[in-house]
Amino acid sequence: MRAVVYEKPFTVAVRDVDDPRIDHPNDAIVRVTSSAICGADLHMYEGRTAARPGIVFGHENMGIIEETGSGVTSLSKGDRVVVPFNVACGFCKNCLAGYTGFCLTVNPGFAGGAYGYVAMGPYTGGQAERLRVPFADFNCLKLPEGDEFETDFVLLADIFPTGYHGCELAQVSPGESVVVYGAGPVGLMAAYSALLRGAAKVFSVDRVPERLAKADEIGAVAIDFTKGDPAEQIKDRTGGEGTDKGVDAVGYQARSRDAGHEEPAVVLNELVDTVRPTGMLGVPGLYVPSDPGAPDEHAKHGQLLLSIGRMFEKGQWIGTGQCNVKRYNRQLRDMIIARRAKPSFVVSYELPLDQAPSAYEKFDQRIEGYTKVVLHPALAA
Repeated sequence: MRAVVYEKPFTVAVRDVDDPRIDHPNDAIVRVTSSAICGADLHMYEGRTAARPGIVFGHENMGIIEETGSGVTSLSKGDRVVVPFNVACGFCKNCLAGYTGFCLTVNPGFAGGAYGYVAMGPYTGGQAERLRVPFADFNCLKLPEGDEFETDFVLLADIFPTGYHGCELAQVSPGESVVVYGAGPVGLMAAYSALLRGAAKVFSVDRVPERLAKADEIGAVAIDFTKGDPAEQIKDRTGGEGTDKGVDAVGYQARSRDAGHEEPAVVLNELVDTVRPTGMLGVPGLYVPSDPGAPDEHAKHGQLLLSIGRMFEKGQWIGTGQCNVKRYNRQLRDMIIARRAKPSFVVSYELPLDQAPSAYEKFDQRIEGYTKVVLHPALAA
């Protein structure tokens, strides 16, 4: 089959790789209809991880069941499904508690597994024509037949639940004010989710005009951090108090206000400044224990200079960690079906698999509106 394969930093190619096969009775093979490129993929693409050449990318996947193992009971050939980026067993201590992003079974020695991502287990990615899904009964979420809501449903694999997870970590409630740092796909999903949860006012902080325009379109207040301290801009709009809640949708590759260099802790510290005393911070933005491309020795080992004293003084709470997709994807699916949510407003391009190398390059450079790209393996080039 054809698949998007990592070759070296800033280079991917579409290559022929082995077809997936049923390795366990609980496996299913999915014919991929849509697979999105994620900002997290860029960490590997840019050489900021230990990813080795040959890894097949892609953890935002959906498609049609082609084959099931003998132990699969709830799925049949022809079922349309979306697959969480978390690979989870469904029966370990963490899965039973709902923490499917931290499964203790699928990646021995590490809490959590994922498709097509370095150190997240042996699971081939889905930017390909087919995908093997382990523990398929647990991991596949059934969708209505046909092709309606295709670009909405594929976002259930990661960014829509992840944005919602950021709001859950911050315990966003109706009537509250919320700041979301970052207006990329996850940040826009977090702002959108805050509005879905009934927030009275949502601020979206970024520097890219087209992203800020998208935030404005959904009803958020766009804050351009190049025009002044974002915390001060927001305090001016909240009677000097700051917001009730805050979400970091940027992560460890955050940049200084002039965008001239990386400051891995800058968003965390801006959140501490922006959120009022006793407010809550949700951090779904990715932070890593090892970053070979970090700007200093401490950051290379995941050690960041956080204003913990100021945070303590303000009595703030913080929640972190990757999204447990299954905790949210069923409800969010039903909101899409009921036309109460349409997350696909973030999708900027739908492309055939063969155009993935160009799409990665443009997405990495943030040019030509490449904010969220969905690849369709069956689409003609």
